[in-house]
Amino acid sequence: MDSFVGQAVDNVLENPDECWQPTDFLPDMSKENALDEVRLLRERASGIPDTVITSLVGNMITEEALPSYQTYFNLLEGINVEGSLLSNRGWVRWSRAWTAEENRHGDLLNKYLYLSGRADMKKVEQTIHRLIYNGFDPKSENDPYQAMIYTSFQERATKISHVNTGKLADAAGDNVLSRICKTIAGDEARHEKAYKSFMAEIFKLDPAGAVLAFEKMMRKQIVMPAVLMGEGGSNPTLFDQFSAITQKIGIYTSWDYARIIDHLVKLWKVESIGGLTDVAAKAQDYLSTLAGRYMRIADRAKVPDEVSLVWLK
Repeated sequence: MDSFVGQAVDNVLENPDECWQPTDFLPDMSKENALDEVRLLRERASGIPDTVITSLVGNMITEEALPSYQTYFNLLEGINVEGSLLSNRGWVRWSRAWTAEENRHGDLLNKYLYLSGRADMKKVEQTIHRLIYNGFDPKSENDPYQAMIYTSFQERATKISHVNTGKLADAAGDNVLSRICKTIAGDEARHEKAYKSFMAEIFKLDPAGAVLAFEKMMRKQIVMPAVLMGEGGSNPTLFDQFSAITQKIGIYTSWDYARIIDHLVKLWKVESIGGLTDVAAKAQDYLSTLAGRYMRIADRAKVPDEVSLVWLK
C-alpha cells in the first residue's frame, strides 16, 4: 500500500507553487483600492442569512483543527513506523501533503469571515482553540482500515457541506463566497476519491478484514471532526446546536448520512464479496441493509427548532 499511496501524492495532490491559495479570493490589502474591495465583500456578505453564516463558521472551525488530524493520521498503526514526520514513506508524505492542502480551507474561510464583519471572531477563535485543545477521536482505535473508512466518509460529508453552503451563499447574492465554497468542495472531492481508492485497494487485499472494519466503524457511527468543539467550555452542547442548524437548512442532514453509507457500500461492492468467514459474512449482511435503515430514520427525523449560536454578531 505504501507505494500505492505515494503515487496518489504525486498524481492526486497539487504542487504548492501551482494550486490556488486564499489570497486568490480575497481583497489584496497591498493595493490602494483594498478598502473598496473590503467594502464590496461586506456588502455581499450582509445579505447572507445568519443560519448560513453559522454553518460557514462551523465548517471553518472544523478545517482549522488540522493539527489534530495530522497527529491522528501519523499515530495509526503502520502509517509512520519510523516516527518521523520527515519520512519519505508514501503514507507519511500523504499525511503532510493532504493536511497542507486542507490547511488552505480554514485560512480562507477565517479571513473571509473576519473581513465580512458577520461573526464574533473572538468567540470563533475561542471555539477553535478549545477544539484543538480537546483533541480528536474518530473512534477508529488506531486501526488504519477503520481510519480509511472514516476519512472516505468524512471527506464526502465535508464536500456535501461546502457545496450546499455555496448554493445558499449564491442564492443570497454572494457569488464570491459561493465560488470559495465550491473550490474548497473541489479539494474535498479529490481527497475523497483518494481515500476511497485506498480503501478499495484494502478490499482487494483483505476483503474479510475490510468488511469487518467497515462494520465496526458504522456500528460506532461516524462522528464529525468538530464534535468536541464545546467540550469542557461554557457551552458543552455547542456542536449539537451547530448540527441542528445544518440539518434545518439542508447543509448536512440525516439523509446525507444515509446516502453516503449507500454510496460507499455500492462503490466497494460490499454485497457481492464472496468467500468471507462467517463473522465477516454477518458484517456484510449488516452493511447491506444499513443505508435503508438510516433512510427510514431520516424520514422520521424532526425538524430542529430555531437555534442561535454565540459566533454571530
